[in-house]
Amino acid sequence: MNDMQNRVNELHDLLNQYSYEYYVQDNPSVPDSEYDKLLHELIHIEEEHPEYKISDSPTVRVGGEAQSTFEKVSHDTPMLSLGNAFNEEDLRKFDQRIRDNIGKVEYMCELKIDGLAVSLKYQNGRFVQGLTRGDGTTGEDITENLRTIHAIPLKIKEPLNFEVRGEAYMPRQSFMNLNEEKENNGEQPFANPRNAAAGSLRQLDSKLAAKRKLSVFLYSINDFTDFEATTQSGALDELDQLGFKTNHERERVSDIDGVLKYIEKWTAQREKLSYDIDGIVIKVNDLEQQDEMGFTQKSPRWAIAYKFPAEEVVTELLDIELSIGRTGVVTPTAILEPVRVAGTTVSRASLHNEDLIHERDIRIGDSVVIKKAGDIIPEVVKSILDRRPDDAKTYHMPTHCPSCNHELVRIEGEVALRCINPKCQAQLIEGLIHFVSRQAMNIDGLGTKIIQQLYENNLIKDVADIFYLTEDDLLPLDRMGSKKVENLLEAIHKAKSQSLEHLLFGLGIRHLGVKASRVLAEKYETMDRLIEVTEEELVGIHDIGDKLAQSVVTYLDNEDIRALIQKLKDKNVNMTYKGVKTTEIEGHPEFSGKTIVLTGKLEQMTRNEASQWLQMQGAKVTNSVTKSTDLLIAGADAGSKLTKAEKFGTEIWTEDEFAIKQKEINNE
Repeated sequence: MNDMQNRVNELHDLLNQYSYEYYVQDNPSVPDSEYDKLLHELIHIEEEHPEYKISDSPTVRVGGEAQSTFEKVSHDTPMLSLGNAFNEEDLRKFDQRIRDNIGKVEYMCELKIDGLAVSLKYQNGRFVQGLTRGDGTTGEDITENLRTIHAIPLKIKEPLNFEVRGEAYMPRQSFMNLNEEKENNGEQPFANPRNAAAGSLRQLDSKLAAKRKLSVFLYSINDFTDFEATTQSGALDELDQLGFKTNHERERVSDIDGVLKYIEKWTAQREKLSYDIDGIVIKVNDLEQQDEMGFTQKSPRWAIAYKFPAEEVVTELLDIELSIGRTGVVTPTAILEPVRVAGTTVSRASLHNEDLIHERDIRIGDSVVIKKAGDIIPEVVKSILDRRPDDAKTYHMPTHCPSCNHELVRIEGEVALRCINPKCQAQLIEGLIHFVSRQAMNIDGLGTKIIQQLYENNLIKDVADIFYLTEDDLLPLDRMGSKKVENLLEAIHKAKSQSLEHLLFGLGIRHLGVKASRVLAEKYETMDRLIEVTEEELVGIHDIGDKLAQSVVTYLDNEDIRALIQKLKDKNVNMTYKGVKTTEIEGHPEFSGKTIVLTGKLEQMTRNEASQWLQMQGAKVTNSVTKSTDLLIAGADAGSKLTKAEKFGTEIWTEDEFAIKQKEINNE
C-alpha cells in the first residue's frame, strides 16, 4: 500500500471518528476547524486522484451531482404506522389488550421524534440505500441526501446485511438558521422543523440537503437474524454499539403507571429538548411477545403512539385578513401578536368562516386562545372575555372580493363566502400555484414567489401561458440566474409530457381530486373524448358522484376553458392517458393471479421495474412471505424472507431464472 493510500485511509478513520464524536455522542474531541482542515485535505486528494474516492468516503457528506428525480422503491417489509392514543383511558385500554393476550409485560417508552420516517439498508456493513416511508409499501430513494447526514454511519463496525429504521429530523437551531436565511432572501420560511426536514430530504440537489444540517434517531431493526437482542431495549443498545445514533431519553417501565409517569415527565420537559417531539411511543419490550401480539393490516398490535394534547397559548388578535383560494372561497385569517406554540412562532391562525367568528364572539383586539390542530395548523379557539378591551371591534365580512371587488356570494348549503369572478387575480394566482404542484404538473422550481412575479409582470394570466415562457421572460425576474432559468425551462418542457390525469387535476376542477382524475383519464383516454361526455355518463362511473359529474361537465363546457385547452394543445401539452389501463391487463398464465414476493438485491433490473412487469402479467406483488405466497424471487443477499419461504415450502426462483422466464414471455 502506497503513502497516498495510507493517508487516505488515515483521513477516513479520523474524519469518521470526529464525526461520530460530534454528531452521535455530542462530545467532540477536536475543534471544528481541525475537522474542516482534514476534510479539505481529503477533498483535494480525491479531486487530484479520483481513484482514491470510494462510495462511503466522508466527502460524500457535502453532497454530489443533482438528480433529476427520485426513484420509487418497494420496501422489503411495509413501514407501518402506529395506532394513536390521546389520553389515559386510551393507554389503559391498550395495556389491558396486551395483558389479556400475553400476561405480564414490560414496556419501552421512547420520545416520538417529529420528523420524516426513513429506512436505511446496509450490505456488508456499508450504507447502500435509504428510502422515505412513502405510503408504507413504496418509498422514494433519497440515498444521496441521507448520505449528507453526519449521524448516519456510511460504514458500521460489523459487515452486516440488514435494514434499520428511524426518524430524520431538523434540530431547532438548524431550523432557525434556515428560516433566517430564507427570510433574508425574501423567501417563504418553513412552518415547522418537520416540514423543513421533509423538504430538505426531497431536494434533488444533495448539496442543498447537506447545508440543512439534518440529523437522525434510529429506533428499530427490520430483521433480527444477525442480532443477539431479545428486547427492544437490547436492540437499541446494539445499534449504539454499531455506531448508530439512538435517542437516549428512552426508558424501560414495568407497567402502565410507569408509562404515564414517563409521559407526564416529557410533556412538561419537551420544550427543553434541542429537537421537536410530538408524542411518546410505547412498545412491548420483549421481542417474542411482540411476535405473539402480531400486526393488523395497518399497525403493530404491540405498540402505540401517545399524541400530546394540542398546546394552547394566549396572545392578542391584532386584525383579520382575508385570503382567496383557487375555488374562490374567502377565508378569514387571524393576524396575531407573534407567540411560540408547539415549537414554532405563530403570527397567523385560521378563523375558518364568518359564522364561526360570530358563534365564538371573537373580536379584533381580544386576547385569544390559540392551539395547533395536530400540532400543525394554528387555529383560534376562543376569546378571553374578561380581558376584552373597551375598543374591541366586532368583525363583519365584506360584501365584495378584496382582490377583484366582485360581489361575494354564499352558495346554498355552504357556510363560506365565495368570489365567482373567473378573472379574480387572487384565484388565478392560487390556481397557477396548484397547477404546478407535485401531484399536478410537477414543475419543479416554479414556486409561489416566481408565479407572483410572472403574473404581476403580465407574463402569465392562465396556466397555458406557462408553456409560452422564454429565457428573455425569466432572466429579468428577481433571483433568476441563467442556470436557474435553464433548469426551470427544462422542467416546463418535461411537464408537457405528463399523463392526462395530471393535467386534469392541475386544472383545478371543483371536487375533482387525484383519484377521480385518474379514473376519468383512464376511462376516456383523451381530453377530446372527455369534453363530449354527459353528466349521465359520468354519474354511472364508480367513484364519480352527482356533484363531481356536474362540476366536470360544466367546467369543460365553458368556451373559455375550451380555448384554454386549445392553447395548451398548441404548445404540445399532452392530452392523452399514458398509464396502464387496469381493464386491459390480461396477464400471462405463468403469473396471472399469483402472489409473488421479491427479496434481496436485484442486479439486472430495479425492484420497481420487476414489480411493475409482474403486475402487467396479472400477478399480485406483496412484501411479506405467508403461507399463501405462490412464488419468491430471490436476488443477492436474500435474508429472512428466503428462510421463511423455505420453511413454508414456497416455490423459489433466482433472479436469473426470473430473467429467463421474463425474456421468454417478452418474446412470445
